[in-house]
Amino acid sequence: MSPRLLQQFLSFALIGLLGTAAHFLVLFVLVSQLDFGPLPASSVGAVTGALVNYGLNYRLTFRSRKKHHDALPKFMLVATAGWLLNGLLMAILLSRLDIHYLLVQVIVTSLVLVWNFLANRFWTFRARAG
Repeated sequence: MSPRLLQQFLSFALIGLLGTAAHFLVLFVLVSQLDFGPLPASSVGAVTGALVNYGLNYRLTFRSRKKHHDALPKFMLVATAGWLLNGLLMAILLSRLDIHYLLVQVIVTSLVLVWNFLANRFWTFRARAG
């Protein structure tokens, strides 16, 4: 792995942690302070986290010059595919492995992280040739 690719991957992973923190913060505030139910609050938090991830990865990880109307829908499509992949892999691995579900989630999260990074690097934020 080239140093640049490794740097991008680590940036992407760190930004993912920040997006997750934003998701949990919004969830907590909406439920504990604004009397939202957990499900709608989690949904708002997930969108907030995705937007944090998009903005920081757009600017910092990939230093993109793409127009937002081009990059943002692609980013959200990759995120949706990652969400579906998470569910599929969890279902498959939980049915075939005799290990704790949290360990399965760690494995699946690692795989989905790699999917999300590669898809965003080579599709969402890929610089145009020339």
